[in-house]
Amino acid sequence: MKKRTLLFALFFIAFTSFGQEISSEKNTVFKNGEWLRYKMSYSGWMRAGTAILKLEEKELNGKKVLHATGTGWTSGMIKLFFKVDDTYESYFDKEITKPYFFKRKIDEGGYKKNRNTTFNYKTKKAFVQDFIKKKDTSITFSEVQDMLSSFYYLRNKNVDTLKKGEEISIDMFLDSQIYPFKLRFLGKEILETKIGAVKTLKFRPLVQTGRIFKAQESVTIWITADKNKIPIKMKANLSVGSLRADLEAYKGLANSFEKIYN
Repeated sequence: MKKRTLLFALFFIAFTSFGQEISSEKNTVFKNGEWLRYKMSYSGWMRAGTAILKLEEKELNGKKVLHATGTGWTSGMIKLFFKVDDTYESYFDKEITKPYFFKRKIDEGGYKKNRNTTFNYKTKKAFVQDFIKKKDTSITFSEVQDMLSSFYYLRNKNVDTLKKGEEISIDMFLDSQIYPFKLRFLGKEILETKIGAVKTLKFRPLVQTGRIFKAQESVTIWITADKNKIPIKMKANLSVGSLRADLEAYKGLANSFEKIYN
C-alpha cells in the first residue's frame, strides 16, 4: 500500500479490513437510513476531525442496491496544518454485500486521488478509471471487497464462533491492486464510551510497518457485540503519537443498540 496513505484513509482501512469470501448470508444487521458519526482525535486529546458513514437505498443499472458513503475531514488546529477532504462511495448488493461500484475521491494535504472502480463478475475483472492520471486499467480478481463494502460485509458475518487468537485472511481491492490482510481476534471486552458501557469484540489487523504504522500490530478495533456489530472505537499507534476514532452519534439502526448502562 502506498506509504502516503494518511489520516482518514487509515480510519477507513482499519474499519473495513474484515471481509472474506462473498457470503450467501442475507443481511440482518443494517438497513437503509443508517448513519454513524465518529470523532477523530490525535493522541487522545486533540480533535483531528470527523468521519461519517451513511447508508441509502439506490438503483444501479436497474438493480436496487445499497449506497454507502464515507466522508472524512480535518478540523480545528489540525486543519490549519493538514487539510483533509475524503469521500468514499460503494454500491453493493442489499442481501449479500457484493460490491458493484466503488468511488474514491480524496485530498489529503495536496495528495489527491480520484478513481472509480467497476466490478464485473462475469469476466472477474475490476475496471479502474483514474481521473487524475487519465488512465484506465483492469485487474483480475476472485472474491474481494472494496474499502467500504467490507465494513458492512463484516457486520453481516457470524463471528460469534471465533476463538481468541484466531486469524482471518482477507483480500481488499484498493488503488488498482489487491492487498492481503490478516485480522486477529483478541477476545471480548466491556468498553466505557461516551454513549455508555458496551460489550464489544476486539480485533487487531496485522498491517505493514513503515511511514504510518509504528509496528505490525499498531491498530486495535472494537465492534459492538450486539446484533448491529458497529465499530465503536479504533486506536492506531503512529510513528509519532496515536490516532483514535470514537463513535459519538448514530441513528437509523436496524436493531436496538445494546448498552450495559448509560
